[in-house]
Amino acid sequence: MARSSRYTDKRLLAELRASAKRLGRSPTMRDFREDPAAGPHPQTLVARFGSWNTAKRRAGLVARRFATRTELLRQLQELGDELGRTPTGADLVQRRGSMPSKSLYWQTFGSLRSALRAAGFDVPRARERAERAVDDGVRLARRLRRLPSFDDWARARRRDPRLLSEWQVYRLFGGGRGAWAAFLKRVDRRLGEPVSEPQPARRRERRAKPEARGRSGAPRGRGRRGGAPR
Repeated sequence: MARSSRYTDKRLLAELRASAKRLGRSPTMRDFREDPAAGPHPQTLVARFGSWNTAKRRAGLVARRFATRTELLRQLQELGDELGRTPTGADLVQRRGSMPSKSLYWQTFGSLRSALRAAGFDVPRARERAERAVDDGVRLARRLRRLPSFDDWARARRRDPRLLSEWQVYRLFGGGRGAWAAFLKRVDRRLGEPVSEPQPARRRERRAKPEARGRSGAPRGRGRRGGAPR
């Protein structure tokens, strides 16, 4: 028995919007089919509007996997309004059920940073970010009364998520051996007076992982997953 004749276009789109509201995200065909409160079958919408994504756009929803550039930018702007700040990649990961993926932004705009700029956010260039990292490093060094190690920075960022991550700082200063030391040199120069080096790791920890940390506390020679990029 054909089910499409039971629904007007207006009713079908209302059903789709209602399902999105219940789910808290733009539904996939599977989401809609498994939604017990949804009346029509998803194929009914496909037959009526030509495709699932066309139906979602007619309903005012975003096709998450096949969003247009305009839709992607609007999603970022709305997320920024919700957060009260510039969205990050971590924000997209946390909302992967309702937001397009980071990879889709990369495929469409070349990078998430380019997408954020296109959406009207003030995203600093690499040099500006490095300067901000040095400023933050100076403040942290003064609080610690010594230059911060990689682990010091990670702990500080857990307390203040507005800081760049330790890995972002690491990559800004070369991302290889000596990158953290180069960053500390800039911090020390900005301080204008010598500051003690970070305390070295305990001997027992160095024996367990002799290659894991350099003198500055930065990782050395590990892969990106759990360690520094090669």
